[in-house]
Amino acid sequence: MTSSAPEFIPETTPDDALQASSFDLPGRSHQISPVFNDAELDRMQRYGKLKHFADGETLFKAGNSSFGMLVILSGRVAVTRHEVMGQDTLLREVGRGHFIAEVAQLSGRPTLVNGCAVGTVALLDISSESLRALIVAEAEMGERIVRALILRRVGLIEANSGGPVLVGPRGNANMFQLQSFLTSNGHPHTVLDPDSDTAAAALRARYQPAPHEWPLVVCPDGKIMKNPGNADIGRCLDMLPDLSGDKIFDVLVVGAGPAGLATAVYAASEGLSVLALEQRSYGGQAGASARIENYLGFPTGISGRALAGRAYVQAQKFGVEVATPANAAKLDCDGWPLRLTLSDGITVRARTVVLSCGARYRRPSLANLKTYEGRGIYYWASPIEAKLCHQEEIILVGGGNSAGQAAVFLSGHAARVHMVIRGAGLAASMSSYLIERIAATPNIILHTHTEIVALEGDDDGLSEVRWRNNQTGEESDCAVRRVFLFVGADPNTDWLQDCAVAVDPQGFIRTGFDVTRAQCSKLGDKPISPAELPDRAALETSVPGVFAIGDVRAGSTKRVAAAVGEGAAVVSQIHSFLARLPVDAAQ
Repeated sequence: MTSSAPEFIPETTPDDALQASSFDLPGRSHQISPVFNDAELDRMQRYGKLKHFADGETLFKAGNSSFGMLVILSGRVAVTRHEVMGQDTLLREVGRGHFIAEVAQLSGRPTLVNGCAVGTVALLDISSESLRALIVAEAEMGERIVRALILRRVGLIEANSGGPVLVGPRGNANMFQLQSFLTSNGHPHTVLDPDSDTAAAALRARYQPAPHEWPLVVCPDGKIMKNPGNADIGRCLDMLPDLSGDKIFDVLVVGAGPAGLATAVYAASEGLSVLALEQRSYGGQAGASARIENYLGFPTGISGRALAGRAYVQAQKFGVEVATPANAAKLDCDGWPLRLTLSDGITVRARTVVLSCGARYRRPSLANLKTYEGRGIYYWASPIEAKLCHQEEIILVGGGNSAGQAAVFLSGHAARVHMVIRGAGLAASMSSYLIERIAATPNIILHTHTEIVALEGDDDGLSEVRWRNNQTGEESDCAVRRVFLFVGADPNTDWLQDCAVAVDPQGFIRTGFDVTRAQCSKLGDKPISPAELPDRAALETSVPGVFAIGDVRAGSTKRVAAAVGEGAAVVSQIHSFLARLPVDAAQ
């Protein structure tokens, strides 16, 4: 997963900025704004088109203009940002040798800022496709460019600047859901409280939202939305592009967790066209891991979001198209190209499909559970949730590695972490290094043979939890406002019912010999020769051209490294399959 990543990437991801307050952006200004010399500008000429602008002319507009990179050859460009009430703020002014771009430009998304010519301007307009070609072909310049792109994104996130503006009252559950969605996707945004910010108060007075219409969201192009869903935000930021065209992809990856991202990176780097669909945020469930310490090459550990962030930038670098949030609803497995229908009715086509759709978080059977989701009930432990439970007592339910990582992470923010498990201990489901760390953390209290049986709350959200000892039957109440649930997951395969993809009794997808063995078992004592067995690759499902990797695959090892390995291994199997396709099906 990291073998082809430039060495600088581990130092400079958006997730690092969120978790490290000491991140020294001012000291890296030369990396954020590199200046190319005359020789380098000459080499760039073949990647772009020369354009001229008159003094005061608009070069690009936030939310509307898409480009890869603009390299200034003469004159100066003023870069501005729209504010909540429509006015513009000058961010910087740059001249010859500087370039204008940000991480989003790698995939051709609209810019987050505005640009205006100061004097007569000549520049190179480099498309996203040409920018990616430049980065790969011109290794040294490419390294400097990608470093600057990432650092600029980090700067926007650290400054709570750029991207959409979320306006809403403190503690609003819808606000929390949108903020969590954007943060999980490493997208900059600003949060304003109308009770304390004058611009937000003016926006409230103008639009007068009803209680169910919070939050108000100001898109980069100035459009105002009331209580938008994730898909609305995705379209606002072009994270959810128009997929209604006739393009046939070589590889369609369903799920952008570690396995799916690995497939996307390796397939795209080998020249295959790749579309990755993700229903919430890249990184999948691994993205919820506060710290992974047993992943090869990271002896001090790395957060799941940081690891996924590196892979996501690599995917963009190689030209992977990523759509978020995109929910797969139906897979049509009859003939080629294969057809996948999204929940909004749009159908995308591909020669091969890789199912890395992982699993869904389990929700305990508790009354009022949905009422308090985002208002006291959480399924992730990111810096956003950590801030909410500052110096509070919290409950964390679960005994797996993800639960252990979350407990240790949250213990640095909460006054006390009550870790609740049904069993007698952690040894059966958790790595020993995490068990030792939990035991050594004084404000983590382990409650064995215990489960939550009731939730109570008020207008502000969750306020009390009742739990029960399943050995003694004794029940007691605990006044907590935050409960984190890490109680496992079920395979996300319900949407495959219309396709003949074989699954095991638990719903996990069978692949390779597991499919053959299951088919043979249905024949009973009927003899079968090796020649009658289908030629099926190790990660191929019962449907030719459909592969399964990662947690959704039956018999998979539930580890990030294993998922990444499968994601890389499946690419060679895809090449073999495509080579065998009839000419008319491969077109």
